[in-house]
This record gives sequence, C-alpha cells and structure tokens, in this order.
Amino acid sequence: MYLNISNYLKIDAKIYNQVQITKNMTSTYYNSIAKGYNDLYKKEQLKKLDLIYSEIKNLNINLDKIKTILDVGCGTGVSSDFFSEKGFEVIGIDPSENLIKENKKGISKLIKASAEEIPFEDKSFDLIISLTAIQNFSDLEKGLKEIKRVGKNKFILTFLNNVKQTDLINKTIKEIFDVKKEIISKDRIYFIY
Repeated sequence: MYLNISNYLKIDAKIYNQVQITKNMTSTYYNSIAKGYNDLYKKEQLKKLDLIYSEIKNLNINLDKIKTILDVGCGTGVSSDFFSEKGFEVIGIDPSENLIKENKKGISKLIKASAEEIPFEDKSFDLIISLTAIQNFSDLEKGLKEIKRVGKNKFILTFLNNVKQTDLINKTIKEIFDVKKEIISKDRIYFIY
C-alpha cells in the first residue's frame, strides 16, 4: 500500500512505518549536535548550494523538467529549503530526528528515514541530491543503490574529500552511476544527468 504525500509522490506505507533511526555513532553524533548544526554548517552549505545551482545552469540541465527533488541526508533542511525556495517540490530524508526538528522554515517536507531504506517507489524523483552525507551512510553501496532506484536520471552527490574512505566512496559512486562531471575541492561534487 502506498500513501500519497504530495501531488507527485507516493510513499510505501510499510517501509515508512518500519524506518528507524540508524543505530550507529553517526546518528548519535548528529542528534547530539542538532541544536547548533546550522551555526556550524549552514553558511558553508549555502555556498556549496550556490556553486551547485550555478553549475546546473552551466551544464544546460533543463530545470523545467525537474518538479520533484529528494534530499538524502537533509539534516536541518538547508538544501531542501534552498531548492524549495526556487519552486521545486522537495522531500528531505535524514536518520536524525533531532536534526529534522531544527528545520525552522518548514517549507520542505522532511521525514525520518535512512539512505539505506528510502521509503519511495522506484523512479519517484526527477532529481536526487545528497550533499555531504554519503560518508555517513551505514552501508555505502546499499545507500547509493537506493538513491539510484528512486531517482529517474539526475543526481548530484557530494562528500567530504578528506575522509578516510574517500577512495572507496569515489570508486563506488563511479561503479553505480555514470558521472558526467566531477568537481574536486574541499568536497567532491558529482553531477549525473
């Protein structure tokens, strides 16, 4: 059974009801810093989002064909709200309930779910973004395959470039997705379209 949660999307009721916070140190960490998360990361995230949005335009990706966006690892909803303010219908998922509660704007729909168990039908979203969250997935390959499953054909994925699993993440992304453009700086940013 699927529940309608918007004009465009349905969510698998069984999976949605079974999704639990990922039981690992990452989730505990983000729950513990939730109150100060925006103070720590919001400005940096907005700079990255401006770069990404500019690059989307430079790559001639037709924004008129993008109606729905899934933000995987949305945290407090900074990136979800960024795209919502540009007129897109955005759903954000994050395993940290405390981070989701820190969303102050409330213009995006944020739900508790993990990348490894995305509670949406196949090919539900026109664009999937995951900004600086991939290095926190409890199961990298499963999370990336879930992202691919629920996306149609456009993805923007980023992760911190200085994490110990950089080579593994880079290799796994390139095995699962056909990366069209890569930007390497403090973060690695992949455009798949």
